[in-house]
Formats: sequence, structure tokens, C-alpha cells
Amino acid sequence: MGVIAWIIIGLLAGAIAKALMPGKDPGGIIITMLIGIAGGLLGGWLGKVIFGVDSIDGFFDISTWIAAIVGSFILLAVYRLLTGNRRSHGHA
Repeated sequence: MGVIAWIIIGLLAGAIAKALMPGKDPGGIIITMLIGIAGGLLGGWLGKVIFGVDSIDGFFDISTWIAAIVGSFILLAVYRLLTGNRRSHGHA
């Protein structure tokens, strides 16, 4: 798959991860999109390392989408943990 396909998958995976994890994000939509792109790459890498599967078979392959969504979900959770604590202490 090309870079443009990964960007599109990442953007959509970030939106899906955000929908699965509702709540206020410390960043805006741009941050969520960037997390989605990075999460797609993370999910593909984790799928290969942990399960030994090639999770980047194609744009319409379900394993590609699952890997991207799981990676985005993980990064979004980590981002919320790191920035959420910083924001709450800044207003004290």
C-alpha cells in the first residue's frame, strides 16, 4: 500500500478510535488525525511483531483496518493519559 492509502486509513481509524473512546480530548481534530495516522502504523507493526501476521495486506483487508484502529485506540489512550494529567494540574 502507498503512503496516501495509509494516511486515509489512519484518518478513518483515528475517527473510529475517537468514537469508541468518547470524551473530551486535550487536542483538537488535527491531533486526533495525527494520532490516527501514527496509530495505523503502530497497529501494523504490533500485528507483525506480536502475532507474526502481515496486517498490511491491502486497503480493503479487514486485518489492516483492525490493526489501524487498535493502534489508534492505544495511542489515543496514552495521549489522554499524558496530556490530561498535565491540563488538570495547570488550572489548580
